[in-house]
Amino acid sequence: MSTTERPRILVVGGGYVGLYAARRILKKMRYGEATVTVVDPRSYMTYQPFLPEAAAGSISPRHVVVPLRRVLPKAEVLTGRVSSIDQDRKTATVTPLVGEAYELPFDYLVVALGAVSRTFPIPGLAEQGIGMKGVEEAIGLRNHVLEQLDKADSTNDEAVRRKALTFVFVGGGFAGAETVGEVEDMARDAAKYYPNVSREDMRFVLVDAADKILPEVGPELGKWGLEHLQKRGVEVYLQTSLESCVDGHVVLKNGLEVDSGTLVWTAGVKPNPALARYGLPLGPRGHVDAEPTLQVKGTDYIWAAGDNAQVPDLAAREAGVENAWCPPSAQHALRQARVLGDNVISALRGFPQKEYKHANKGAVAGLGLQKGVAVIRLGKRVKIKVKGRPAWYFHRTYHGMAVPTWNRKIRVFADWTLQMFLKREVVSLGAMENPREEFYEAARPVPAPADARPVTAERSEKAKAS
Repeated sequence: MSTTERPRILVVGGGYVGLYAARRILKKMRYGEATVTVVDPRSYMTYQPFLPEAAAGSISPRHVVVPLRRVLPKAEVLTGRVSSIDQDRKTATVTPLVGEAYELPFDYLVVALGAVSRTFPIPGLAEQGIGMKGVEEAIGLRNHVLEQLDKADSTNDEAVRRKALTFVFVGGGFAGAETVGEVEDMARDAAKYYPNVSREDMRFVLVDAADKILPEVGPELGKWGLEHLQKRGVEVYLQTSLESCVDGHVVLKNGLEVDSGTLVWTAGVKPNPALARYGLPLGPRGHVDAEPTLQVKGTDYIWAAGDNAQVPDLAAREAGVENAWCPPSAQHALRQARVLGDNVISALRGFPQKEYKHANKGAVAGLGLQKGVAVIRLGKRVKIKVKGRPAWYFHRTYHGMAVPTWNRKIRVFADWTLQMFLKREVVSLGAMENPREEFYEAARPVPAPADARPVTAERSEKAKAS
């Protein structure tokens, strides 16, 4: 970390908003005008809409992440966490991955911590559940599912086999529906290489507390998506919830009980709990309360956007929707980050702030290879609804162009192009979970036999004499 007399713009979080806001600030900033510092526990940003495809092997996991230091070469990138903020002194306490915590002064602050999985105190969830918020979880899910097929193919125990081939997904929003669609596709392809496993042997279960899935695309397309998944053999249980999952024994509120070796949790998100330690005004659900300018209420030097912010949706309010807030989507996060970056520069130079206003352009969702739903808005009243393969093309085109940097765009499109000619890889790299385990077994000392006696000097002399 460098010391400088220039004003410091501290960006807390290197996710979608943090990365794009920092890029915007650096692009608009004059040489030497300020120092931009980005703090995040990871040295990369994850493009979360691609996680289901990464879990299914359609995209290489490396192409889903964007290295912060490469994309922000003119910024300071610190790997650690901002554990607290002192607004009176304008200092942040940074806890690095290794070493003692230290204070970092700042003049302007951008809060972009994003969201974490929203969970409930369900017995067994912490031990059995797999989230879908990070690329590590996507890789782990892929390896885990293929390992379950390995287990089922190699055992004669019917109970073990049935448990291994039962996959439960909780949450029917974008993340849940897309993940179950992609994973079911992958498992169907993988089963061709297992002589003792077929798609008919597998059981996919999707659970949601609401009365529909994919609410983001509207009731009509949501119903189509539901029927499409059911035609593919996915059991969908609506208006029910998970009661417990201890040791893989899944119990639903509707009375259904199954033994499952895989439980994927995608039942929504909540703002990062670390926000409670920053002394910022929070809304009823824990979001930072922000003005339409993205400034935190009551401040003129702190901004917040994205999943951790409660931002008024001016476009929806003008259309007559009272108390509308911007939804936690990549579409809003990208545009908020640009306005936020411009407003930080304006504050730096003493210019007025600009309000954020964006009318939703629609939504796209992929449900596996060549399957999807999309709703595209053209103006205030024209809405185009697409399903099946055309929607899947919309999904890939939109997200392929939205992923940050041309480096990643080219790599993602290359993955998709190769997939048209080459078969999907179905190898499980389960050892990645504990990569040192095999070496440890080989290198650890061999324990002495229980009846072995220590070699004393007297016994050694006797042995030599004999």
